[in-house]
Amino acid sequence: MEDQFVSKKVYEEKKAPSVNGFLMLFVTIVIIAASVAAIVVGSMMLYNEQTVAGGLLLGTGIVVLCLSCFIFPGFKVLGPNEALVLTLFGNYYGTLKSEGFYYVNPFCTAVNPTVSVFSSGLSQIANTGRVSTGSTGSTLSKKVSLKAMTLDNNQQKVNDELGNPIIIGTVVIWQVVNPVKAVFNVQNYKTFLSIQCDSIVRNTARCYPYDTCESGDEKSLRGSSQEVADIMKQELQEKVSIAGLKILEVRIANLSYAPEIASAMLQRQQAAAIIDARQKIVDGAVSMVEMALTKLNENNIVELDEERKAAMVSNLLVVLCGNKDAQPIVNSGSIY
Repeated sequence: MEDQFVSKKVYEEKKAPSVNGFLMLFVTIVIIAASVAAIVVGSMMLYNEQTVAGGLLLGTGIVVLCLSCFIFPGFKVLGPNEALVLTLFGNYYGTLKSEGFYYVNPFCTAVNPTVSVFSSGLSQIANTGRVSTGSTGSTLSKKVSLKAMTLDNNQQKVNDELGNPIIIGTVVIWQVVNPVKAVFNVQNYKTFLSIQCDSIVRNTARCYPYDTCESGDEKSLRGSSQEVADIMKQELQEKVSIAGLKILEVRIANLSYAPEIASAMLQRQQAAAIIDARQKIVDGAVSMVEMALTKLNENNIVELDEERKAAMVSNLLVVLCGNKDAQPIVNSGSIY
């Protein structure tokens, strides 16, 4: 039985054969000047009826001048942190990664799948899917940027570990480290990164709750955002290594409950906050009452029996724990 899968060719990055661009520019100028001079001299010789030599010189000058036009596509200029992946008649030719002015085979073609140009003058950036009108005849650069770039992943609705719908958005800082893999191994490395980021965010969010439970022992998306982001970074790096990309950082930029449960979850959080506050108030009130009774006994200010102590404790707790100001009542008689 024949193999159903054909092994994919692995391209190793290599430096493209090139010469100094300034040297080749000087040679090109000399060739053009010589061809122009040959045309002028040939025309003058024909005018002086030196037909054979003049015609030969004129024809040679015209041919050389026309052929010199094919030299110019070979000039390439690279800035800092830029790369140029070149192919020659469909085969990988080499890569230029150092900044400078180069001259390569004029029949080489730069490859960058994230950029495409229509002949009508409309330019399309493949990674955004939007079409923008450019000047007629203008071309987009096929250089592959090696700079650190930011992917602002769109907010998406996912379910956390408990099944609660949440809204989560991430920011990914990344860069191309192997332009050959980025160009040849995937169709569009920017779109590939965006889709993989969506998948990683969804899978990771399903493994953790939005918030911690009462015990607070497990990780959560809100309480352990940095740890969760590091896990996303590691998994995303494994997915995009085939495209020659390096993930520098992943951060959770947006995290909230979905609108349909946001109000209910807010009430739960408010209730939990009220309970915690009341617990602290009661603990403080009890300690204050205990301190008051201790001071009264130590200084022998007044002797209180158990019933009067209970009344005093009750009154103090009502004053200290109430959520409204207490109305004082002066008792001029006895409680008995």
